[in-house]
Amino acid sequence: MPSVVTVSIHESQFPENVRRDLLASLRSRAVNHKFHYDSVKQTHKWLALHQQHSPARYDKNCLATYDKSFRAAAKTRSKNVHLIGLGCGGGQKDTQLLKLLKAAGREIFYTPCDVSAAMVLTAQKTALAVLPEKSCFPFVCDLATAKNPGDAFSSHFKPRTSRLITFFGMIPNFEPQDILPKLAAIVRPGDALLFSANLAPGHDYAAGVGKVLPQYDNDLTRDWLMTFLLDLGVEKSDGSLLFEIETMRSGLKRIVAHFHFRRARTVKVEGETFHFKKGQKIRLFFSYRYTPPLITKTLARYGLQVSAQWITKSEEEGVFLCYRK
Repeated sequence: MPSVVTVSIHESQFPENVRRDLLASLRSRAVNHKFHYDSVKQTHKWLALHQQHSPARYDKNCLATYDKSFRAAAKTRSKNVHLIGLGCGGGQKDTQLLKLLKAAGREIFYTPCDVSAAMVLTAQKTALAVLPEKSCFPFVCDLATAKNPGDAFSSHFKPRTSRLITFFGMIPNFEPQDILPKLAAIVRPGDALLFSANLAPGHDYAAGVGKVLPQYDNDLTRDWLMTFLLDLGVEKSDGSLLFEIETMRSGLKRIVAHFHFRRARTVKVEGETFHFKKGQKIRLFFSYRYTPPLITKTLARYGLQVSAQWITKSEEEGVFLCYRK
């Protein structure tokens, strides 16, 4: 890793906009997920959680499922491929895909993109095992709040270079009506989109979501989510973190984590005072669970067509290859 790294930062992550989003989260009692990756400490906790509990790190069938999708996505006719990793995390999956593209004789470029500068730097460090620093363009951006996100990814691209966009494990943590128009704006005609989603196993949607609910309630997840509140001055003894299932008006179901206050707590953030009364709650996290038909139907509303899919034997995770209609 070089001693000096150039990182582009989108205005969505400029200090004044981060401050705006933080205050909005506290006022609405619904935390923007990006604030769980805001600090180096939180990034390290998430990486430890991912290493311990993500099936993509330990389940052989899940690893094989991703590998099949990567090999299919790497079958591009273009000699030059720019991989854009939206929500890149630690960059392990993107780097595996870059290795396959390089082995196929492609000239590769990589833009690791995340709301967290620490994540972006971690992904770059991982990818530098495959490509030179001059071909890597770290980018810090909040896709949820960025205006005209399609324009944000045009500065580093060379003519006659195809684009492969990845969005691994991100769709569940966004409201679909908010993120999918942004994603559709980024994916141009001719681009390929490869993304993964958490799924509800089995033929009974509600029962499937209920089956996976216990997976979220573990010490590492609790520690990661609670860091946001603890850093604000809330104490663990102020309440309890509870996980439950919500059914939205759209019919989609999601697993949500609320912190329920057992006693009053007042915190001051950026010059503003927030009073949490006994009995109130704040949402820290949610994760939608889909089924393959729901993924296809939901994406089609925004002009994205699923051309191939790979589902794990557990039916709890799927990878989807999409194009613009």
